[in-house]
Amino acid sequence: MGTLLRRSTRAALHRRLTEGLGEAVDDVTYPVLSGLARAGTRSAADLAAEIGIDRSGVSRRATRLEEAGLLRRTADPDDRRATLLALTEDGERTVAVMRRRLADSIEDTLASWPADEARAFARALHRFTEEGPFTAAP
Repeated sequence: MGTLLRRSTRAALHRRLTEGLGEAVDDVTYPVLSGLARAGTRSAADLAAEIGIDRSGVSRRATRLEEAGLLRRTADPDDRRATLLALTEDGERTVAVMRRRLADSIEDTLASWPADEARAFARALHRFTEEGPFTAAP
């Protein structure tokens, strides 16, 4: 578990997933793109809580992504003082590429496993993410 949770492990994976997708897309901005794709339109503060980066860090990364046309800022209709972050169509396409790369990487890894072991691992991992220590307390 320690290896999976290590920041350097995540950064290396994010570098592989974002390679060649443009200057704004890298291991630093990956969590913002991925978080918006997973959680939907959010304020910088709400996204910060979702992805574990402080609000100012989210805002800096969002600026890079906005300049690249992958993210847009809009006024929050419920609070005119707040700004919402959302993926653009280009941002959604970029996330789709990253997700496909991740799926391909997982499939490549599991391809050398016996099929019954790969299925058992997938079931156990799903159960662990649903019931394990990372889930919110009831």
